[in-house]
Amino acid sequence: MWLMLQQDVADDYVIATGRTTTVRDMCAIAFQHVGLKMEDHLVIDPQLFRPAEVDVLLGNPEKARKTFGWEPKISLEEMIVEMVEADLKRLDK
Repeated sequence: MWLMLQQDVADDYVIATGRTTTVRDMCAIAFQHVGLKMEDHLVIDPQLFRPAEVDVLLGNPEKARKTFGWEPKISLEEMIVEMVEADLKRLDK
């Protein structure tokens, strides 16, 4: 965000991994990190599925790369683990 604010002209940038994944896969990573079987805890309600208005959602960070050299420092899996750890720490208080 700091790099975005340093630009001479305000603009919009996408900060993303540049790869697709599913919510199910993200949940599997999170549950695996804490040693739980996702199927034992996750309830899926088909009524809450997103309507099929798009086939693929994919963030393209190329503009941020070209404009100010942004590159991700961690993988998607590492980010999910960080999020789980932050939640666990918050719950532990």
